[in-house]
Amino acid sequence: MSRNDDSQIKVEQLIKTLRVEQTPEPLRSREVSGPSGGEGSVLSEIGATAARHGRELLQHGCTVDQVVHDYGDLCQAITDLAYEQDAPFEVDEFRTLNRCLDNAIANSVTAFAHQRDLLLEDARVHALNERLGFLAHELRNLIQNATLAVTAIKAGNVGLAGATGAVLDRSLIGLRNLVDRSLADVRVTAGMPPRRELLSLAQFIGEVRISASLEAQARGCGFDVPAVDPGLAVEADRDLLFSAVGNLLQNAFKFTEPHTEVLLHAHATGDRILIDVEDNCGGLPPGDAEKMFLPFTQGSTDKSGLGLGLAICRRSVEANGGVISVRNVPGSGCVFTIELPRHAG
Repeated sequence: MSRNDDSQIKVEQLIKTLRVEQTPEPLRSREVSGPSGGEGSVLSEIGATAARHGRELLQHGCTVDQVVHDYGDLCQAITDLAYEQDAPFEVDEFRTLNRCLDNAIANSVTAFAHQRDLLLEDARVHALNERLGFLAHELRNLIQNATLAVTAIKAGNVGLAGATGAVLDRSLIGLRNLVDRSLADVRVTAGMPPRRELLSLAQFIGEVRISASLEAQARGCGFDVPAVDPGLAVEADRDLLFSAVGNLLQNAFKFTEPHTEVLLHAHATGDRILIDVEDNCGGLPPGDAEKMFLPFTQGSTDKSGLGLGLAICRRSVEANGGVISVRNVPGSGCVFTIELPRHAG
C-alpha cells in the first residue's frame, strides 16, 4: 500500500468518525476511532490501520520518530486545509481529531516496537543457533578423532608414541582449547565483571608456555619464549587473559608455515605491557587485517575451528582494559599484540 493510499484511508476514517458523532448514537464512533485513553483502541478501525502502518514503516527501514512524525504531518495538513477553506474547528471536532491521532500514534508505535522486538529476537536466535551448530560440529569432529585413535591403540596395533598417539594428543588439545574459548565467550557475552588480580607477567607467561608447548609439538613447529623481566606485573582477569593469549597462540600454530617458529614475547614500553605473538604464516592478503577480529572469519584454506577465536580474544582483552592489534609483515608473517596497562608496583 502506498503512503498516499494510507493517508487517504486515515482521512476517510476521521471523516467517518465525525459523521457518526453527528448521529443519535455518537458513541458508536469509538468503533472507528477507539475510546479516549486508548484502552481497546487496537480493535478499532483506526487502531488496525495504525498498527499496520507501524509494521510497514519498520519493513521500510524507518525509525519510530518517523512513525510519530507521519501522524504529526497528517494533523498539520488537516489544520492547514481547514484554515485555507475558512472552516475553523469546533471544540468537539478538535477533541475528536486529537483522540483519533492519539490512538493512532499509540497503536502504530506499539506495533512498530512489537515487530522490531520480534525481528531482533529472530536475529538473536539465528546467531545463537549458528554458533551452537558450529560448536557441535567441531566437538563431534574432535571426539570422533580421539575415539578412533583410542580404538586403534587399544587394538594393540599402534603405540602411544606414534602417529596415532599424536592424533589423540591433537584431539585432546583441541577439546581443551574449545572449552577454554567457549567459557571465555560465555563470561564476556554475559557481561560478567572481570575478576582482576595482580599477576606476575613472568609467571603468567611461564604458565602459558607450558600449556602451549604440547600444541606446538603436535603441530610440528618451533616455539620460542624469551625470558620476561621478573619485575613486570599486570592487574587482570587471569582466565580471560589466559584465554586471549592462548587463542593467539592457537591461531599462530595453525597458520604458521611448516618447520618455522612461533614467538611469544612479553615486555614493557613505558607504562604499557605488550604481549606479542609472532608467526611465520607468510603475511596477510590485502584487507585481511581489518576483518580478522570479526566473528566467523577464517582467512585460510584450513577451516577447522569456528572462526570465533580472534573475536573472543579481542573481547577478553577489552574486558581487561586493553587493546589488541595485528601488524602484517609481508612475505614473513604477522604479529598480534595485546597491550595492557602496566601495574605501577
